[in-house]
Formats: sequence, C-alpha cells, structure tokens
Amino acid sequence: MRLYNIVDSKVLKENLLAEKFARKTISFYRYFILENPAGFRDQIYRDWADLNCFGRIYVAREGINAQMSIPESNFEVFLESLAKYPIFDGIPIKYAIEDNGKSFYKLTVKVRPKLVADGLDDDAFDVTNVGKHLTAEEFHSLVESGEHILVDMRNHYESEIGHFKGAICPETDTFREEIKIVTEMLAEQKDRKILLYCTGGIRCEKASAYLKHQGFADVNQLYGGILEYARQIKQLNLESNFIGKNFVFDERLGESVNGQIISHCHQCGKLCDDHVNCANELCHLLFIQCPECAAKFEKCCSAECRDVKNATEPEKQLFRLNQNRRFGNSRHFRKSFRLAKKV
Repeated sequence: MRLYNIVDSKVLKENLLAEKFARKTISFYRYFILENPAGFRDQIYRDWADLNCFGRIYVAREGINAQMSIPESNFEVFLESLAKYPIFDGIPIKYAIEDNGKSFYKLTVKVRPKLVADGLDDDAFDVTNVGKHLTAEEFHSLVESGEHILVDMRNHYESEIGHFKGAICPETDTFREEIKIVTEMLAEQKDRKILLYCTGGIRCEKASAYLKHQGFADVNQLYGGILEYARQIKQLNLESNFIGKNFVFDERLGESVNGQIISHCHQCGKLCDDHVNCANELCHLLFIQCPECAAKFEKCCSAECRDVKNATEPEKQLFRLNQNRRFGNSRHFRKSFRLAKKV
C-alpha cells in the first residue's frame, strides 16, 4: 500500500461532501521520545488509512500532535488501534466544539524536527518541567478574579476572532515569535501568577517549561486548552469567559464557543469572524472577509489580487517574474486595516 495520498485535492473534497456517514473530529498530542519517527509514522499511517481516517498528524522525535476526522462507525476500532502502542496509554482526546464532520479530506502524516516550530534549544532547559495543569473550572475561577496575568499563546489571527476576557494577545504570526515576546513583556513580573492557554494545550506545555526556566515562579496552564474548557464549562453550566470563536487548523477554520462575534471584516469593517484564504494563488493570505466583500473582491483580499486571479496564464507568469511586493503578509494587511479604520 502507498503510504501517502496521490489523489487530487479537488476530488478528495468532492468525495468528502458526498459521504453519507457521520465523522468525529478529535485532537490529541503527547510528548515522548521516539527512536524511529519515520518508522512510527509509517505504522500509524497504515493503521489509520485502513479505517478511512483523515487528518493532519505531525510526528517528531519528541512525540506526536494530531488533529483527525474519524468515521463514527470506526471510532471504537480507532481507539483500539491506539491501544496497540504503549505511548498512547491514557492519552487525553479532545473533541471538536462544533463538528460537521467536514474538517479534513485526506490523511497526512508528516515527520518533522519538532511538533511545534518554537526556535528553542530544548537541550538548554528541562522541557518536562512544565507549569501547573489547571482544570477548566480552576482556570475559570482564576480568570474570573482578574488578579492574575492571562496570556494567549496563539497567533494573532487566532486570538483576533476569539480569546479569554482580559487576556494579553501578542501581535505575532508564529509561536516562535510569541514565546520570546511574552518572555520579554513579562520580564519584570516574574513573581506574579501567570495563566497560559492555547487551543489544545501543546503550545503551553513548551511555553510553560521555558518560562519556568527563565525564572517565572508561578506558571499555570489550561489543561486540554480551549477545546476542553468549552466542553467542561458547558457541562458545569457556567458562563464562558472565552468570547468569540476558537480558530482551528482544518477546513472549518473556526468553531464558535459562546456565539459572540468580536472581530471585523478586514475590508469593510463589518462584524465578521469568517477566515478565508485569498483566491489569488500567488497570495493565499489568511484574512477575515464578510460575504459582501467576498462577492465584491471575488474572494480575494484586494482589487489587485482580484485582477491577478483573473489574468491570463502568460500575464500571471509575467507578474511572477516582475513581482515587486510580497503577497501574504498577514500582519501588514491587518495593520493596514486598523489604520484605515482609525481614519
């Protein structure tokens, strides 16, 4: 059997939409030492391809990080497949907040140097000496008090559409940038209680260990991340302190936690929290766009990108050769939008 996909993405998406059965969207991660990441990658690909599982899985010498879509009829068998490997024993599985079963359309398992590109020298500090894990209820109470430093360890395009009330949301595009900025930002407050959160917890594991290494005395993290918080808070019948939408790295791009829309279309400023990728293949910028602007700009981030998208292939080739500006700079795009709103 081939251990990779060879079918065109368009066909795969059509097949997904035509499915008549239900799927579950889940995520899980675990840090552990893998002596043979490539061999492990091939083993789990065989197991999960046979079960018609889709998803994006990263394997590294330091562990696994997985977001997956699994047919409900195969879910128990999938759990049994996890039980084959001692490294998955007792691994916490997070379930999607909103799940239409259309989160992934193929199975991708990649070997990477790290689970999260953080730019840190893991040999320079103890990556297992992480912050205190807080349950959703414990985290909720501490956020309610408003007495502690609350930090969103996600990228700006994630926190823009949803975040915890009162959180510090750094203006960064990558985790590599954010971990350094947060450390510098809080350098004079190392004795304060620090509360960290992210989508499922994996970024906070590394961030909390790094902050402790840098001398922060009281580092805490939301165990299970926003996904687990949303599930438990609903069960406890508590009003969510997370407002807006939780960004997810699959076809859905987001799932609402409390029904609020807190962000705006990057082109006209209307309330909107729908992320899209610019339809200009040379740009592919991730940005927020309302339906009206999607129609006006033909799902592009600008009139210029709309013109490029509609150009002939020779014109596109010429544009590639003579391109004077860099497409896809999300931070520049977002900053331009904020300045335009002030004017």
